[in-house]
Amino acid sequence: MSSRNMPADHPGVKFGKVGVLIANLGTPDGTDYWSMRRYLNEFLSDQRVIDYPRWKWQPLLQLIILNKRPFSSGKAYKSVWNEDRNEGPLMTITRAQSDALAVSLKARYGDNVMVDFCMRYGNPSTSAKLDTMIAAGCDRIVFFPLYPHYAGATTATANDAFFKALGQVKWQPAVRTVPAYYDHPKYIEALALSVEQAYSAMPQQPDVLVASYHGMPERYLKEGDPYYCQCVKTSRLLAARLGWSDGQLVSAFQSKFGPEEWLKPATVDEVARLAKAGKKRMAMIAPAFAADCLETLEEIKEEIRDAFLAAGGQEFTYIPCLNSGAPHIEMMADIVAANLAGWDLEVGQ
Repeated sequence: MSSRNMPADHPGVKFGKVGVLIANLGTPDGTDYWSMRRYLNEFLSDQRVIDYPRWKWQPLLQLIILNKRPFSSGKAYKSVWNEDRNEGPLMTITRAQSDALAVSLKARYGDNVMVDFCMRYGNPSTSAKLDTMIAAGCDRIVFFPLYPHYAGATTATANDAFFKALGQVKWQPAVRTVPAYYDHPKYIEALALSVEQAYSAMPQQPDVLVASYHGMPERYLKEGDPYYCQCVKTSRLLAARLGWSDGQLVSAFQSKFGPEEWLKPATVDEVARLAKAGKKRMAMIAPAFAADCLETLEEIKEEIRDAFLAAGGQEFTYIPCLNSGAPHIEMMADIVAANLAGWDLEVGQ
């Protein structure tokens, strides 16, 4: 349908554009107690993240955890906060990724594609950015959760928020969601290039590279979540691309929360074990994170590094996430292009 076929008195509507909405986890609006409490409440109330019965979990969360944790989390965020923009690093980097992806897709499709970003928790919300895209005339949208590995607590809950927002609009766009890309050749290549670049700048090569992935309860794996298997495959493909033998790359899992058994080995324990086993120089990469955030800039570069050094390690190098680097943006653009296949980008223009 074209606007020139509409009657003169037809309400003004825009249509014919394609939207690409990238999504990441989220960040608090500030490091103060109430900003942290709002963010943590939304995050930890998500039953994709904490799946205990609400009658059991919510009293513990509201009466104990949210009275204490905002202070410690706020202190941690302050150590990595972007003071110039007054925002968390995940916000800064995701915006840069969105801007760079927009430039890349404009080179391919001209002005037919609109790119924006949202956060699952906090701001900018998924629903707000969906409304913006629809108002701009996007009647087809590719929703792109920036999680290389599928997990119920990441990819699925991002999709949940997107489909919930769709349920509130009158004219729903056609939509596609991007699946996990843990074995995409350009993802593996981008990871390998980041390792090679970091290693080339070192006077002496590390004894071991640890790939630290965000953890989850072991129970989730037994209940059918594919996250662990996808992480292991990423490590295997990365080691193969680098031409490494067994033992040069080790996988581990960080950020344990709660009393359950989590995926093993735990990163903080594994780095200490490796140091005691004689691995004095260590590099670390975080393949499950598309952008540097609290878990990489504070947990890895401080807590995990300190555990390695305390156990006898001597040199610790953190290799940054892919962030808005050119290989990462090229990979994202290729994934978007594959998901745009069959959509006529000229319709309505």
